[in-house]
Amino acid sequence: MFRNGFEPWHLIIVVAVLVLLFGSKKLPEMARGLGKSMRILKAETKALREDDAPADAQAGTTQSTEQPRQAVEPTVVTKATEAPKPTTTA
Repeated sequence: MFRNGFEPWHLIIVVAVLVLLFGSKKLPEMARGLGKSMRILKAETKALREDDAPADAQAGTTQSTEQPRQAVEPTVVTKATEAPKPTTTA
């Protein structure tokens, strides 16, 4: 009874149920959308791998070529109920 997971008649039943649920007009649109999303996912993962490869290669080199980072000035955040304090310049 359970000698194989899927047999050909299982696929026929699944396809028939999908056609009944979504209709024959909607299925090609869904397949096209799935194909586009798979291509986007593949391109993004390839781009991530390419971005990581140069970073890994540079990690072994000396860091003297990097420029020092500049300090970031802190900002003063005031609440809406507080009036801003006047600044005086001498």
